[in-house]
Amino acid sequence: MNNKISLFVLAAGMGSRYGGLKQMEGFGPNGETLIDYSIYDSIEAGFSKVVFVIRPDMEEVFREIFLNKYEDRIEIDYCFQTVDMLPNWYTLNPERVKPWGTVQALLLAREKLTEPFLIINGDDFYGRESYIMASEFLKNECSDTTYAIPTYRLENVLSDVGGVKRGICTIKDGYLVSIEETFDLKRDKQGSINGIGRDGKPMNNLMGNTPISMNMFCVHSSTFDKFERGFEEFLKENRDELTGEYLLSTQLSKLIQQG
Repeated sequence: MNNKISLFVLAAGMGSRYGGLKQMEGFGPNGETLIDYSIYDSIEAGFSKVVFVIRPDMEEVFREIFLNKYEDRIEIDYCFQTVDMLPNWYTLNPERVKPWGTVQALLLAREKLTEPFLIINGDDFYGRESYIMASEFLKNECSDTTYAIPTYRLENVLSDVGGVKRGICTIKDGYLVSIEETFDLKRDKQGSINGIGRDGKPMNNLMGNTPISMNMFCVHSSTFDKFERGFEEFLKENRDELTGEYLLSTQLSKLIQQG
């Protein structure tokens, strides 16, 4: 049994989406933010530590908003993600300004995540039940060969104001077979759910009960070597030097295919 489990929060991109952490609007009865709910739910579910990945320019605001608020309730730590935090052998294109995706973000937290952990987005709401399920799995079943992904019904994770990106999961006999990043998912005027696959081809008339990944992954700390090898292979093969990203869903799908 794993007595200590951690929560890893992907927050380095939040400033650009929200216009800066200071401008994050609380929507709870006391002005709580999405991250407040995530931390509170993780505490209630038995997590012992929260690790954030943020940008260096967010540090002061991050410490002011979250570190001081929760330091007496749960251990909180953080690391930075920048575009130049790469293997020494890689030559960075000087025109690149965007970090390299969620796998890079995770690798930068390697020294701080030494126990089984749950990965989440900092700007998504998951619900307490998901944290409880993840906690039970991380404590009792997670290993270097066994991971888990809490899934949601597609019809419950759409937006009323436009298309969204989600990971469509293929599941067989209770086991995950693949995760396919799908873009611009939304209902049309007839109520059908449509999207666009990574290959640019349309995906139409998707079922409302299709299982969806919301970037919530239960992972064992022993898998960092596999993530590191995957990221280095991506850097060697990637031709999109300015905007290419290596995503957790892509790496996990590869691990599944490799058995």
